[in-house]
Amino acid sequence: MPHWRQDPEAVAREVGEGSRPAIAQAITAIESTRPDHRVLARRLLGALPQPQKLAVRIGISGVPGVGKSTFIEAFGRLLTAQGHRVGVLAVDPSSVRTGGSVLGDKTRMPELSVNPDAYVRPSPSSGTLGGVAKSTSQAITILEAAGYDAILVETVGVGQSETTVATMVDTFLLLGLARTGDQLQGIKRGILEIADVVAINKADGEHLPAARSAARELSGALRMVYSGSSGWKPPVLTCSALAGEGIEEIWRTILEHREFVGEAGLLDKRHQQQWDLTWKLVQAELDDRLTTHPGVRAERENISEKVHTGQLAAAAAADEILRIYDGAAVPES
Repeated sequence: MPHWRQDPEAVAREVGEGSRPAIAQAITAIESTRPDHRVLARRLLGALPQPQKLAVRIGISGVPGVGKSTFIEAFGRLLTAQGHRVGVLAVDPSSVRTGGSVLGDKTRMPELSVNPDAYVRPSPSSGTLGGVAKSTSQAITILEAAGYDAILVETVGVGQSETTVATMVDTFLLLGLARTGDQLQGIKRGILEIADVVAINKADGEHLPAARSAARELSGALRMVYSGSSGWKPPVLTCSALAGEGIEEIWRTILEHREFVGEAGLLDKRHQQQWDLTWKLVQAELDDRLTTHPGVRAERENISEKVHTGQLAAAAAADEILRIYDGAAVPES
């Protein structure tokens, strides 16, 4: 098959035909940080066919240990059994040494990763939220062009990645975990404010009473948060990904949320997401240009030393770097 570096348009056509090697090539192309590769990646993206229908985009998050991968495995099996084609993008923290994904999601989703109706791909964050926004948003576009009608985006479950992922999906699902002495372990108010659906996982065996109690407690708290609001009020469900219980109810609730938002609302959301991505791509490009600017690179160590020794304040150092980037004369210090 053609390679994206030689013929990105041909690879885009094969993506539209559902070719898995072409999909892998396309995602590799948009993850590259080389300037010449970015030009080719944009040609590839511009040649992708438009999807036949609006895919379901779902963000899935939760604290480490909540069982996100096990849930996605069970959820993906349910969707493929119903005739859906499922794309999974697992936003991994990037390796500092190599820049690649470090969680190995395919090993954590053994059945889904070999399912012919599913495509699982770790999406390295490149150490920045900008990396998440650029790579993952464009990977979603590639999977939709390939005919995947349900896209699941798993976040790392830490920091602000949840907020970033929430800006590129239709429905944000938050998985919680109930444990003795800490009914709502790890669930923070900020994340609750972006959740559309909440599910307490591992609701089975001896953990079932605690899970039900946590769901009631959280449901009451959310009723207070959304009191007086006429908008969507996030329901709190329970499930056991390991036992496959409650998964279908979560899917029905996600569809109810989509129905509540409506097709016009979903389209408006997509348009806003594209505009947000536009700005993030501009910011990422400017950051790359600043970092690789010859003048800035030549003076970076000198300016850094002045900051370390107290000769320059951080604000003054920033002004000096920007003057170099803008091509202005650098004043004597």
